[in-house]
Amino acid sequence: MAKLIYATNMSLDGYIEDERGAFDWFPVDDEVFAVHTELLRSVGTLLYGRLLYEAMAVWETDASLAAHSELMADFAGAWQAAGKVVYSTKLEAVSTADTRIERGFDAAAVRELKAAAGSDLMVGGANLAAQAFRAGLVDECQLFILPVVVGGGKPGLPTGMRVGLELISERRFGNGVVQLRYRTVGQ
Repeated sequence: MAKLIYATNMSLDGYIEDERGAFDWFPVDDEVFAVHTELLRSVGTLLYGRLLYEAMAVWETDASLAAHSELMADFAGAWQAAGKVVYSTKLEAVSTADTRIERGFDAAAVRELKAAAGSDLMVGGANLAAQAFRAGLVDECQLFILPVVVGGGKPGLPTGMRVGLELISERRFGNGVVQLRYRTVGQ
């Protein structure tokens, strides 16, 4: 069975957005970007909430991004190659290929996706990931911890629940970012 991976960038104090909803404090780094591309290339399906989908769709709808560098072209290609499921009650239509809308998160349907998938799936967006955690569907977390404390905002991990984690690997980057990979245990 394929794994469901939750991957996110977060501040040292655990936030993916600050109190203004901004995430412009992410350090730009080619090495970290390349690791994100490798991770993206390893999955066949992306499960996104509406806001994250709208932010990421530019990797397919704005060709000028891929034209910036080979690194950005690789990321765009990996993002476009994955199938996408967008969970939204508001989104009327999608702007990218191989993308469908689901009106609500259905844990049984995601279990079926995992069982039928030929490669891993990735869930993105803290709210959607929290639903997947609560349903016991997340198999692995890949957290990119950024060297900044933002003091508040949107938590990157679900609140109000306990999830056991076992460290699989850790990687330190030259810009101070640390990647932590965890396997969920006891779900």
